[in-house]
Amino acid sequence: MPVPSTTPDWAFEREHWRRGHFRVAGVDEAGRGAWAGPVTVAAVILPGTAQDYPFRDSKQLSAAQREDYAAEVRRVALSWAVEHAWPDEIDRLNILGATHAAALRAIARLDPPPQALVTDYLRLRTPLPLSAPPKADALSYSVAAASLLAKTGRDQLMAELDAQYPGYGFAAHKGYGAPAHRAALAQLGVSGTHRRSYAPIARLLSGETGPLRLL
Repeated sequence: MPVPSTTPDWAFEREHWRRGHFRVAGVDEAGRGAWAGPVTVAAVILPGTAQDYPFRDSKQLSAAQREDYAAEVRRVALSWAVEHAWPDEIDRLNILGATHAAALRAIARLDPPPQALVTDYLRLRTPLPLSAPPKADALSYSVAAASLLAKTGRDQLMAELDAQYPGYGFAAHKGYGAPAHRAALAQLGVSGTHRRSYAPIARLLSGETGPLRLL
């Protein structure tokens, strides 16, 4: 297995290139821990030229940097796709199942299709050769690129949900369990885009009293 580095490189992709799998898709998600809105998964195939990119794990970048780099990903990628699993799917399948389902939908939309995958610890059920190291968004250019599309795509949706469900502050906290979100839930109740299977939301719906706690 490649030795982790402090910035992304091509080590995981090269393992697949050596086996003749030159179209390697990076896959990453955003929003698994949020209490509201979708979990978003992106898949990206970058050109196999081994050139350096400025892409980094989206969590290491400012919002403006993420938008700029996401635009660059869309410009240079051989193919890319973004898919969402909404709260009804999350509640039906659980968050891991819904994340995997969205990931497989995104991969299926890639054209040209991938010959191998690198994911951020998503052990997908797929016939494709798969590398799934932890923290891959900080190690692999392909996964870092996917993290940028997943994060910016989900942030845009949360801004739209903020307008659809005013008062919850979704544009600011993106549906995570921030104090402002907990206060809004206490005042406004559960919205149509909350994940009802998540413990803090389930407690509210069951009529339990007491402060909301983080998952």
